[in-house]
Amino acid sequence: MEKRYLTNPLREDLQKKMVFIGGPRQVGKTTLARFLAEEQQHVYLNWDNPKHKMQITAQQWPPATECLVFDEIHKYAKWKNLIKGIWDTRLNREKILVTGSSRLDIFRRSGDSLLGRYHYHVLHPFSLRELNSQPPDLIMPQTCHKLDFTHSDARNLTELYHFGGFPEPLLEGSERTLLRWQNERFERIFREDIRDSENVRLLSQVELLGALLPTRVASPLSLSSLSEDVQTSPKSIISWMDLLCRNYYCFRVMPYHHRLERALKKESKYYLWDWSEIESEGARFENMIASHLLKFCDFYRYVYGIKTKLWYIRDRQGREVDFLITWGETPWFMVECKLTRGAVGGLNYFSQRLDVSEKYLVTLDESHHYLDKKTGVQVISASRFLMALV
Repeated sequence: MEKRYLTNPLREDLQKKMVFIGGPRQVGKTTLARFLAEEQQHVYLNWDNPKHKMQITAQQWPPATECLVFDEIHKYAKWKNLIKGIWDTRLNREKILVTGSSRLDIFRRSGDSLLGRYHYHVLHPFSLRELNSQPPDLIMPQTCHKLDFTHSDARNLTELYHFGGFPEPLLEGSERTLLRWQNERFERIFREDIRDSENVRLLSQVELLGALLPTRVASPLSLSSLSEDVQTSPKSIISWMDLLCRNYYCFRVMPYHHRLERALKKESKYYLWDWSEIESEGARFENMIASHLLKFCDFYRYVYGIKTKLWYIRDRQGREVDFLITWGETPWFMVECKLTRGAVGGLNYFSQRLDVSEKYLVTLDESHHYLDKKTGVQVISASRFLMALV
């Protein structure tokens, strides 16, 4: 198995609490959980297996068990109380790993009877640094530091850009595998996950919305335009977009507006977890960068407990910056994405107003890495920039 970037943080957390691993379908949650469990005497139990189901509800496993892995247990209506009871009445201090997709994240937004008993992590698709076997630094950062761009490694960048970051199509590197995998994943998300977890009467319209999204990536989403195409109300579009985010089909990047009076406050951008679905090269590249930045922010949030967040900036005059990362309430660095070297967009304008010194123009062209002394913008290749993340 390819060693995943969360292996060491999860191993540490397992010594203290339960560990819940959420994330999109087929991103490798079960594989990672079983890999960690195999380091000790363990039992793997999947709720979809009838025999395993009986073992779970009867709480029957060998006395020497050191680690329990529960997969798909969220399909049981009373799973939270069951897991709580198992944890609170352990005789041998067994470690517990729970894996699942959207439902593990949904229950955290409601009454949480497991509060204080678990650590939650989101497993992201492969990034360039992870794919090139460079594990993230686990030293606790004290302040928002400067990114380290001393390492440039373009290995696997072309494959990552084309096949996306999900293990099966990326590691196999087959166009046939990619197309079949995309079709199967789309059907499972919309016809299993969404159908099973939500009371959606107009599933065909939600599927249509999902099919339209790859052409709307990288631009503020027009609710009125989408509502016309899907033939429903803007209110339904808002509800369904939230539904697609909860089921890890896409993720939302909100507009940053603190201390910017003329910034837009409503229209969000949406990006796909699987950027290989996007045909436009520019939009796919921006989506790939967005996914890497979200993974970077989530790593800081779930591993270190530092509130880092991904935003974009756009004002009413049309000035825009693709991405802004904040550390707590403090703007940290800004990123503009271009396939080739080009205009710096609103980097200078917004960096002055937000007092941001770190501003990057990231390009797919590997020949560029320099500091523009007139603007203070660092033009940098995607391979060098992404290797500085997680």
